[in-house]
Amino acid sequence: MNGVLPDRQIRAMIDGGAIAADHPFIPEQIQPASLDLRLGHKAYRLRASFLAGRDRRIADRLADFQMHQMDLSDGAVLERGCVYLVPLMERITLPKGVQAVANAKSSTGRLDLLTRLVTDDGTEFDRLPEGYDGPLYAEICPRSFSVLVRPGMRLNQLRLRQGQAVLDDTDLAALHADQPLTGDTPALIDQGLGFSVDLRAATGDLVGYRARPHSGVVDLDRIGAYDARDFWDELRTSDGRLILDPGAFYILVSRESVSIPADYAAEMAPYLAMVGEFRVHYAGFFDPGFGIGHQGRGARGVLEVRCHEAPFVLEHGQVVGRLIYERMAARPDRLYGQDIASNYQGQGLKLAKQFR
Repeated sequence: MNGVLPDRQIRAMIDGGAIAADHPFIPEQIQPASLDLRLGHKAYRLRASFLAGRDRRIADRLADFQMHQMDLSDGAVLERGCVYLVPLMERITLPKGVQAVANAKSSTGRLDLLTRLVTDDGTEFDRLPEGYDGPLYAEICPRSFSVLVRPGMRLNQLRLRQGQAVLDDTDLAALHADQPLTGDTPALIDQGLGFSVDLRAATGDLVGYRARPHSGVVDLDRIGAYDARDFWDELRTSDGRLILDPGAFYILVSRESVSIPADYAAEMAPYLAMVGEFRVHYAGFFDPGFGIGHQGRGARGVLEVRCHEAPFVLEHGQVVGRLIYERMAARPDRLYGQDIASNYQGQGLKLAKQFR
């Protein structure tokens, strides 16, 4: 069947050698509809981001951009504002008819840690065409905080899909009628399921957070170790309006509570480039089971927002993105948040798991 490959098919590809690694796979890597990718033992500091280009290998182009090499074995700091390339432990041979797309994991995006997959023969980030056979690399650019990383850390993930499985608006409306995809708010269906920003807190006036520009290093392995006040400024408003500062990074939350039924997966995408001087920097994969079982009302999406050249006013209920739903090739053996523990199931406004 066409669709996003579930966990059991990912395991089958590992067992068959289509997905291989320098170190044995661990069970936690296999998500309901994606595979977590692990950092290798070295990193290259680059003077600029780059793509290999058609018929060219990353290894052959490193000399053009490499500044120095770093050993990650005992942990190393990736500094804010710098660009790094890290060979991943995994490599892949995609079968005929199967493509892959990568995205940052939730905590990666909430740390404003720009992480993109690059490959040999690559002409775009985060995309692997059918038949790709080769190594995988993560390009990492910490934008708000310097971070401490080690081999085996999982910053991005790979979703494999066969054929065309995206639901058009007619199919999405039918799915919503059968299995409501939003909570109390009406569903805006327009090239996907639209979602808007929530700037009217149900209690109090806290609506978001803004990254502080000169903070300390975040060790990605230390869960709940950091006082949020040392890294984030609280954003409070009672009038449903927020002015975004150019270059600043924000954590906000969607007004809608959404759910992903067990036979579907979703990916967050921009709404329209013309709606304003900002971008929702998203860790975009939503797995089957997201929002299911949380009192039957879904879970809200956390929005990672960066303002561009000019200050911009965001207002409560403004549409800022959309969820693109896809069919699964088969139902996963395990669902997000039910069979797999998650820091973000049933979430509201929430920072990355390293902060308390």
